[in-house]
Amino acid sequence: METTHPHHDGSPAQEVHPVDQIRPVGKLFLFAIQHILVMVAAPVSSVFLIARALNLSEALSSALLSSVFVFCGLGSILQSVGIGRIGVRLPFIMLPGGAATILFISIAQGTDLQTAAGAVILTGIFYILAVTLFVRILKYFPPLVIGTMVVVIGISLVKVTGLLFTGRPGTEHFGDPWQLLLALATIALTVLCFRFLRGFLRQLSVALGLVGGTLFAMALGETHFISLAAGPVISTPTLFPFGMPHLDLVAAIPMLVWSLASMAEATGQTVINGEIVGREVDPPRDVPRVIRSDGIISIIGGLFGTPVMVTSGENIGIVRASGVRSRYVTAVAGALLVVIGFTPLARMLNGIPPAVVGGTAVVVFAIISVLGIQMLARVDFTRTGNLVTCTLALALGLLPVLIPGMYHSLPANVQTIFGSGVAMSALVAVLLNLLFHHCGGKQGCDDPAEKPDARPQARPANYRI
Repeated sequence: METTHPHHDGSPAQEVHPVDQIRPVGKLFLFAIQHILVMVAAPVSSVFLIARALNLSEALSSALLSSVFVFCGLGSILQSVGIGRIGVRLPFIMLPGGAATILFISIAQGTDLQTAAGAVILTGIFYILAVTLFVRILKYFPPLVIGTMVVVIGISLVKVTGLLFTGRPGTEHFGDPWQLLLALATIALTVLCFRFLRGFLRQLSVALGLVGGTLFAMALGETHFISLAAGPVISTPTLFPFGMPHLDLVAAIPMLVWSLASMAEATGQTVINGEIVGREVDPPRDVPRVIRSDGIISIIGGLFGTPVMVTSGENIGIVRASGVRSRYVTAVAGALLVVIGFTPLARMLNGIPPAVVGGTAVVVFAIISVLGIQMLARVDFTRTGNLVTCTLALALGLLPVLIPGMYHSLPANVQTIFGSGVAMSALVAVLLNLLFHHCGGKQGCDDPAEKPDARPQARPANYRI
């Protein structure tokens, strides 16, 4: 519900949208911690992958972990609070991109760490420069396209986080019963919290489920918080940790190509976030604000050795599950992430068992897919063009998710697009939407028996182009 703030002079109170409400301090912190507990696996695993793949020293790894947390925090604050035309002023959390982390490692292995850092900076610059052109094609991203993308985003995230408790097929610990038990116990506790708690505590169901799963893991001896506490008391980001970045445009091409898919994904996340919080989203105005923030944080983060930082859809499920829509919750979460970046807590959070994090994340990310389905439910699928567009975009978008590496024989730059389920679903949906709704004289009338404009494509109430 919207609240009102009465004026001192007795004039009518002004309504405050739930997104702009400032909750009591205690609740703000608890809701913020819930966001952090769900997203913490991403920055930790990102640094772990980079450190392991590139044989970084312990000191360098610690400085990189500090940098990633700090810039996750600063990016979350920027998106939530906004400065002018930078930051969308919606409840968003920023994270190191998963694909961006892999590309960072690939570029570093093919060249060196300075070139990888330079590629991150070039990608940030490209975000800012390309968004002006990108905004001109947003009219080709109607709810049909956005909804399909959001479904694929959710399913992709479920698969990635599911591996946290299943392990990877073919490895020794794949399908370990104890890890499956931990994940299922966490999911069950989360569901029980949603079912039996009320009010404020119910809004914290995701965090309570994760804490309960962690306590269960402790009882089974599956945690190691104490050993992780060892190390420096204060960690600080290091400027130019790999040396002066080398700006090599050719080496950065894979990351630049990926950034196009990232911008399409940001479009879907912005629209669905607006849907959840009930605030009207104007894509030509709001999507550039999201992308500019990603670009600025990535440029500065690149100076401190981080991979490309992107506004993530991971917290959108939390907003929907908790019903807490205030952007100040994620702003406080950002501030806490900055503080965590300077303390041993960044290392200790890695002590939460992956299976517990995975169980929590699967619930949250599945919600994202359901939100995409909810958006698609407004589309008129009696029209052949809408049906074919959604069908093929889902099929071709889910194939690389279900069959990883299916495009391994193609050139690397092509793999970057085709191998991403989100990028592939966006590409197919946009092209088919153009074919059925923007080509020829009937402008969207794809059924011969249907008169033009007789059955307009449904759109969310708060979505406009």
